[in-house]
Amino acid sequence: MEGAQGRPPESRPSAPGSEEPARWACGPEMLPPEESEGCARPLETSPKKLCGYLSKFGGKGPMRGWKSRWFFYDERKCHLYYSRTAQDANPLDSIDLSSAVFDCKADAEEGTFEIKTPSRTITLKAATRQVMLYWLQQLQMKRWEFHNSPPAPPAAPDAALPGNVPTLHLELEQEAAEPEEFLCPVKTPPGLVGVAAALQPVPAMPLALQNISLKHLGTEIQNRMYNIRGNRQAQGTGHGPPGEDSPLIMEPQREGQPLAPSPSTPAWKDPVDSPKTTPKSSLTANLIQKAKRQNNTFPLFAEGLTRNRTAQEKVLALEQQVLMLNKELKSQKELVRILHKALEAAQQEKRASSAYLAAAEDKDRLELVRHKVRQIAELHRRVEALEQERESLAHMANLREQQVQELQRHVQLLMDKNEAKQQVICKLSEKVTQDFMHPPSQPTVPLDAGDRDFLSQQEKMEHLKDDIEAYRTQNHFLNSEIHQVTKIWRKVAEKERALLMKCAYLQAKSCQADSKHLAGLRRLQEAMGSKASECSELLKHLIQEALQWEASDASGDSVELSPISEYDEYGFLTVPNYEVEDLKLLAKIQALEVHSHHLLAHEAVEQPLRERWAALGDLAPSVELKQLLRAGVPQEHRPRVWRWLVHLRIQHLQAPGRYQELLSRGQACEHPAAHQIELDLNRTFPNNKHFTCPTSSFPDKLRRVLLAFSWQNPAIGYCQGLNRLAAIALLVLDEEESAFWCLVAIVETIMPADYYSKTLMSSQVDQWVLRDLLSEKLPKLMAHLGQHRVDLSFITFNWFLVVFADSLISNILLRVWDAFLYEGIKVLFRYALAIFKYNEEEILRLQDGLEIYQYLRFFTKTICNSQKLVNIAFNDMNPFPMKQLRQLRAAHRERLEAELQELEQLKAEYLETQASQSPAVPNGCTSEDEAEGEA
Repeated sequence: MEGAQGRPPESRPSAPGSEEPARWACGPEMLPPEESEGCARPLETSPKKLCGYLSKFGGKGPMRGWKSRWFFYDERKCHLYYSRTAQDANPLDSIDLSSAVFDCKADAEEGTFEIKTPSRTITLKAATRQVMLYWLQQLQMKRWEFHNSPPAPPAAPDAALPGNVPTLHLELEQEAAEPEEFLCPVKTPPGLVGVAAALQPVPAMPLALQNISLKHLGTEIQNRMYNIRGNRQAQGTGHGPPGEDSPLIMEPQREGQPLAPSPSTPAWKDPVDSPKTTPKSSLTANLIQKAKRQNNTFPLFAEGLTRNRTAQEKVLALEQQVLMLNKELKSQKELVRILHKALEAAQQEKRASSAYLAAAEDKDRLELVRHKVRQIAELHRRVEALEQERESLAHMANLREQQVQELQRHVQLLMDKNEAKQQVICKLSEKVTQDFMHPPSQPTVPLDAGDRDFLSQQEKMEHLKDDIEAYRTQNHFLNSEIHQVTKIWRKVAEKERALLMKCAYLQAKSCQADSKHLAGLRRLQEAMGSKASECSELLKHLIQEALQWEASDASGDSVELSPISEYDEYGFLTVPNYEVEDLKLLAKIQALEVHSHHLLAHEAVEQPLRERWAALGDLAPSVELKQLLRAGVPQEHRPRVWRWLVHLRIQHLQAPGRYQELLSRGQACEHPAAHQIELDLNRTFPNNKHFTCPTSSFPDKLRRVLLAFSWQNPAIGYCQGLNRLAAIALLVLDEEESAFWCLVAIVETIMPADYYSKTLMSSQVDQWVLRDLLSEKLPKLMAHLGQHRVDLSFITFNWFLVVFADSLISNILLRVWDAFLYEGIKVLFRYALAIFKYNEEEILRLQDGLEIYQYLRFFTKTICNSQKLVNIAFNDMNPFPMKQLRQLRAAHRERLEAELQELEQLKAEYLETQASQSPAVPNGCTSEDEAEGEA
């Protein structure tokens, strides 16, 4: 969020241990400032510590107001801690920024902003507007970094994971850079934020007592005692307060002074070797003691602020040492140069003395002496020339000094004149302002009033410009906040979705393991038979424990995605309560299998299906709607879709108030079918809580719906099976009138005309049609059933009559109804064939007719995978033309009608024969009339 340009070096704190390598990366020698910028850049990449003084609004009663607090951000927890001062040992409280949002109002006091968490709102105020914007940007960036921080590495990382790491980091960097588009980066305010702010004095408050937190009085006392104890320890070790650091500063100056070589020191010995170690040891000791004192003043932030302060002090000490070493190196170089000159002069003197002593005659020695005298004279002349040059330079320096003094006097004169002019300008400006603000009392002409209006309008315009700028800044920041919070919410939603998918997968695996466990128990029970032994007793005990339903398992301490409940969303028992123990075990296995398939298909199939239904909009007949209905309607959309499908079927029959009219007719006189309806009410879905609970309103609703239909269609009146159709409609639509019209749509528009008549002609025809289709689609299965003389109509007749209401589990049953209400009875044939195809292998394994009949009684309840069944019904059974279905129906209907006519003729002939013959009485038997006559 913050640009690196314009940031002072002292406001860039880095992590401990990273400063020294970065500083010495370019070599051990010191570089000029221009050349050392490249070496200082690695310091910018180190993480910055967000801390500083802010004013917090709080308190109660007379103590309510602004309080100065030291704020410090903890990157590990994404918490913003605050205390009264930077030297306090314990924080007063913290603010959780992970779920917080930030706000600043243009009309609020300058520097004021808010941090809103789900539990409270904290109002803070910075010293300036720039500091406020810096804090807001940094808090946004810290929150974004916390939410985009990579999770902890797994115990066994995937082999493909390292290849994905660069992509992940690239995405995070791109996402982290997006919020910068709204608000320009704010430069770091020097001395007001960061570690440098801790060295500043605590902001003064009007009343010292007002800055104390009465809410956290215990923490205040602990911090005060800690500070007092830390000061006493510092005084006990011989160190003064933090302000008495003058020896630390004076030591480098004392060390940096060049030392003159002692005459007694040999030329080969470094004259500064002996005093060199003393300043370094004292400097190191002072740094250690100062670091200890700082560590005592920052006990809470030992991993953050304290180590940064110590690292800065270390860097400062190293810089001072480098400066001292450079100065010492320069002085030693100067000393070496002087020594070289002295050595050269001594060697020349030695050569001259050797030549003088080597001369054989006095004449040669005299010549050498004269040569030396000439050299001395020459040196005297050079010294005089240098002296004259020095005098001339001194004279020139005096002249320059006089010129400088004269220029300084001239500059001072100009400054005085400038100051006088500024005073005159200020006085004139004040006078003009006073004249505008307080015009003279004499009557003024209209021109002066116009000027005042102009000035007032101009002043208002300036205020409006300031307001516009403030609102523009507020708008940019709020756009950035909304954008970042939206991105964080999406990322959290994606993480939550991934966790839910993982939880669903694990729970599905758990259900499958439980199902295999129960299946193993069942097979073991079948293998052991009825042997009375300890093993059979143990097996029986394990089966009883597995069959026991414990609701506490679903609501334990562990969080589960979708625990198996006793009833599904429509009130059907998840595990049917069969009387036979073997069927109970099968029901529990089936419930676990259904739940595992549902969990595995939740994210892969059901979630995309829900999204497609949500985006569908208004319903209209189409190929897309047909495909969606075959895939199934989500629970939240099913009532709306069914009402539309029913209206599409009976819009020519439906009339306003028709249902109420039929109900009133039923109240006026009792229908002949009322008694049969009452008998069937208690037999409707005994495994559904809505029809078995005494306090439920569904039985009364079902009674009214069936009675209304018996008056609506007197030709049928009531037929067994209609109660189940109306009950399914009630469970989904939850309205009597909608369920009534749904029943009308099924009986009068979807099913053939005489499907529910007394002869059940169309129902019988469909059984023959189904038999032909099975022979065509599943010839091997039909041959097997024919071999064992199994008549499927005993099983399948009820499927078509009640549209699988008693056969399939609710999850699959309602999907059948979704497609059935739209496509018609053809769907029933598809699903009937799919059911036999689904269980074909199991049926083929059975080699006894009685076993096949027993299996066919409940084999539809073992179907768990709805997706597999739908795929078989609408893909594997193709081609399935409606024309073929009509032809088969017509042929079988003609044959059945001929058989019925033949039966009717036989019946009529029999009745005629019985009527033509008089009743004969055997000999020796008297009739009742004769016995009465004799009496």
